[in-house]
Amino acid sequence: MNVEYTGRQYEATPAVRKQIDQGLAKLQKILGTAFKTNVILAAEKHRHIAEITITIRTHPIVGIAEAGDMNSAVGEALERIESQALKYKGRWRDKKRQPKKKWNGEATAAEQQAAVGNNLSTAVPVVVHTYPAVVRTAEAHVTRDDSSVALRPLTLEEAIKEAEFRDRDVFVFRDNQGRVKVLHRTKDGKMELIEAP
Repeated sequence: MNVEYTGRQYEATPAVRKQIDQGLAKLQKILGTAFKTNVILAAEKHRHIAEITITIRTHPIVGIAEAGDMNSAVGEALERIESQALKYKGRWRDKKRQPKKKWNGEATAAEQQAAVGNNLSTAVPVVVHTYPAVVRTAEAHVTRDDSSVALRPLTLEEAIKEAEFRDRDVFVFRDNQGRVKVLHRTKDGKMELIEAP
């Protein structure tokens, strides 16, 4: 265990060192042995301050506590570090760590077909990919919305203004002759007119 002690107006006693070593042994069960520890013990008048910093990879975990005596300050700092270490370990464990499969340009034996062509001199190698046998489709969710339908006959200009005003991508209306027409906004923002027969 790599522990660096710093005392500011305080000499680290063997009892305090033993308490810190026991607390760090507890943390080793949670985080493993791959961390560095810096301990700063300071005394100012009647205040005793313990600051313990653990660095795991590049992530520092800091516990600072202040008490009337050094033993209780060290105990509080170790408790704070332990709770932070449990959170850190929980976040690390909760991450889904599945490797992303990338196609490297080569087909597996199941996906590759020998060649296509009339004879061996004109044959071209072909890669055949497999697709799922059953295509999963989501069940249609139908809702009724009257704001996309005009109730009175409209001219084309009026229908465009109404669709813009109602902020609709699809707008159904009838022209003055009674024919059903649909205005559809494309992905590039243009309005497209569809006339029903």
